[in-house]
Amino acid sequence: MKQYFGYTRVSTAKQGEKGVSLQEQHDAILRYAERNGLAVVSWFEERVTAAKRGRPVFNQMLRLLRQAKASGVIIHKIDRSARNLKDWADLGEMIDHGVEVHFVNESLDLHSRGGRLSADIQAVVAADYIRNLKEETRKGFYGRIKQGLYPLPAPLGYLDRGKGRAKEPDPVKAPLVRKAFELYATGGYNLERLIDEMHRLGLRNCRGGKVTRTGFSTMLNNPFYTGLIHLRRTGETFQGAHPPLIPQSLFKRVQDILRGKTNTRTVKHGFLFRRLLACARCGYSLVGERQKGHAYYRCHGRSCPVTCVREETVDAAVRQALSLLSFSEEEKAYFRERLVSMKADWGKQQEDQSKALSLHLDQLQDRLNRLTDAFLDGVIDKALFEQRKTALLLERKGVEENLAAAKANTRSLPDRLAEFLELAGSALLGYEMGLAEEKRELLGIVTSNRQMDGKDLAVKLSIPFSEVANRLETMNGAPHRDIPRTLDDLFQRLVLWFSSNTPPGLPSASRIAES
Repeated sequence: MKQYFGYTRVSTAKQGEKGVSLQEQHDAILRYAERNGLAVVSWFEERVTAAKRGRPVFNQMLRLLRQAKASGVIIHKIDRSARNLKDWADLGEMIDHGVEVHFVNESLDLHSRGGRLSADIQAVVAADYIRNLKEETRKGFYGRIKQGLYPLPAPLGYLDRGKGRAKEPDPVKAPLVRKAFELYATGGYNLERLIDEMHRLGLRNCRGGKVTRTGFSTMLNNPFYTGLIHLRRTGETFQGAHPPLIPQSLFKRVQDILRGKTNTRTVKHGFLFRRLLACARCGYSLVGERQKGHAYYRCHGRSCPVTCVREETVDAAVRQALSLLSFSEEEKAYFRERLVSMKADWGKQQEDQSKALSLHLDQLQDRLNRLTDAFLDGVIDKALFEQRKTALLLERKGVEENLAAAKANTRSLPDRLAEFLELAGSALLGYEMGLAEEKRELLGIVTSNRQMDGKDLAVKLSIPFSEVANRLETMNGAPHRDIPRTLDDLFQRLVLWFSSNTPPGLPSASRIAES
């Protein structure tokens, strides 16, 4: 009795685990072999699509047939053997060399011209079915994308809510993803250090394990977190319907760091006050070093006397300086009342700013329309179209964020004052509770000078924080006994200062205060 192989296939691993198709094919092949007096000596089972070449089990079976390990193969149907014409051509070549191929559902004599023609037609139909299915899938995919819906699994930090619904932020992971962007944007973290820090804070991948380097690289390069959908294969970008996790400005900052466009470097030894302390004699930064389990900061200038301070001493001096910024409940109530009154007269200016931003949005939309017309008319090619379209969408995203902030009065003078007072009042708590990089950022904003003169350390607050710290002193240094007058005088000075100055880093400082 001749010996034959049995070949069964389903398109996906899920079908192989939950469906009955493999068993049905197996049983049908056995019945066919018994009916025709054929012996099945080996089985080849595959759980992969036949639309593309490269099926490992199918190729292994063909190699064994070429080596005459069996007289032929029994397959359930033609479309189980091949759904692409190249694999069908390989199978046809083996038929030409005398290998017997039997199809259970098709009673065809493949060694006759008519049988072979019928089989070829069915193979072409199977290949066309796959092409049509691919086209319909692509149309459905792009239909969802154009609606702002992402028809693929949600990225880390988002949750799937079913077909036809936008992704939603994960209440647990979304804040941690935002934190990862913020930490990397400081320039003090490489990917390895960011992985360890975010794992310590509790960020896990979809399997509950540690997020890998590739995972973080993919996340930091994905504009999905700004509210856009970018297809890497085609380079196309679409507006998403999902809520963004981070502003476009933060994403751009991260991209600049990833591409080396900013002057950042990874720090090998993470001394808290590195490059923050200066020698009063020579002006150079004190260098951190570790001795006997303690961190010291020392001036290495040859002409300077020995200048050395322990990290604990610097920490105590910083805490003392920041404690001067804390407000009493009476002071907090006074500032709240003044800010409410100030905001009441701010509507007109805010309305004008919103109109200007809305006009800018209309101009950007007009540019997008003209760009699309130029592409449809063949004036520019697809690559240039996608490049300019992506740039315009990112610019529009930034303007939309500014417009939303303007409508919410988030960047008006009263709100900047409120933000500043909140930061000043919570500076000590923010320093005590913050991470190392957050402490360094806070010190860079709140203090202007941190100098060592021999053994004496001076921590000087920057303007306008120094105004707050000295609020209870008169010009001659005597205590001010009229608290309302003192606070009123301080508030007026702050209004004048903020009217002509925008302290750098204040928005991120507010974030530190909130955290």
